[in-house]
Amino acid sequence: MRIKARAKINWTLDITGRRADGYHLMDMLMQPVTLSDEITLAQADEITLTTGGLPLLPADEGHLALKAARALQRHTGYAGGAAIHVHKTIPVGAGMGGGSADAAAVLAGLNRLWHTGLSQSELEALGLTLGADVPFCLRGGLTRTTGIGEKMEDLPCGRNWPLVVIQPCEGLSTREVFTAYHEQQDCLRPDTHAAMAALAAGNGVMLPAALVNVMQPVSEARREGIRQAIAALKKTGALTALMTGSGSAVFGVFDDETSADTAYAQMKQHWERTFRCETCKESMVFENED
Repeated sequence: MRIKARAKINWTLDITGRRADGYHLMDMLMQPVTLSDEITLAQADEITLTTGGLPLLPADEGHLALKAARALQRHTGYAGGAAIHVHKTIPVGAGMGGGSADAAAVLAGLNRLWHTGLSQSELEALGLTLGADVPFCLRGGLTRTTGIGEKMEDLPCGRNWPLVVIQPCEGLSTREVFTAYHEQQDCLRPDTHAAMAALAAGNGVMLPAALVNVMQPVSEARREGIRQAIAALKKTGALTALMTGSGSAVFGVFDDETSADTAYAQMKQHWERTFRCETCKESMVFENED
C-alpha cells in the first residue's frame, strides 16, 4: 500500500487563549497542499520503520509514524504488525505538518490494511493523542480548526491556488516561538471571516488583508530569512505571502500557474528548499492498496 501524505498550510493562525494544562487554544484556517511524503505499508509480524529522502529523520520510537502504528495497535488490540517506510519530501521543522501528515497516513492506511474498522471520528480522536495537527491531516479540505485541534468545521473553497513554498532557514522551536509570542505587547490578528469569504469565492483581491499568522512576527525576529523570503515572493508577483504554522516555511499565493512557475524558477536560484505546489482537497491519496 502506497499513500501520498500531504503537507498543509495555515491561511490564518490565531491564538485565542490557553487552557489550565498549558495547551494553547487556536483558531486556524488550514488546507492541504500537493507537496507530499510517500508512505509505504506492508503486512508483517512486527511493526518496523525505515526512512528515506532528505533530510533523513531517525527511524526510532520518537518518529510520529511509528507512534501512530503503535497507538492503533494498542487501541484495537491488533496482533500483527507492519513494515512502514517513510520517504520524506516535506521539509522538516517547517510548520507544514509533515510529521502529522505521516502519522495520519499511517493511521488511515493501517486501519485499512489491518481491517480494524475504526470510523473517521475514531481515527481523528486517536490522532489527537499524537499531535494537534493529526486530526486535520486525517480529514483534509479547507477547514477552520479551533480548540487544541479537535474542533473542525469544513468550509467551501472556490478554487485551488498555485503556491511557491520556501523554507529559507532552519526550523524553529515551537515552544520558543510560543514563549516569545506571549512576551509581545500586542499583535495584528487575522480577519478569519473575511478570509473564509475570500477563499470560498476564490477572490485573490480580498485575500491579502484578511490573512495573518500571529506567530509570524516573533519567528521573523529569530530568523531574518523568513522576512526576506516573504518579501521576495511578493516582489515576484505573489498576491500575498505568509508564514505557515510556527515556521520556518513561507508560501506565496499566485493567481495562475504561469506566474507561480516563473516565481519558482527565480526563488529556486536563491533558496534550495523551494517547492512548487498548489492547494487541494484531499489530505492523502491512496495510490496502491495491493
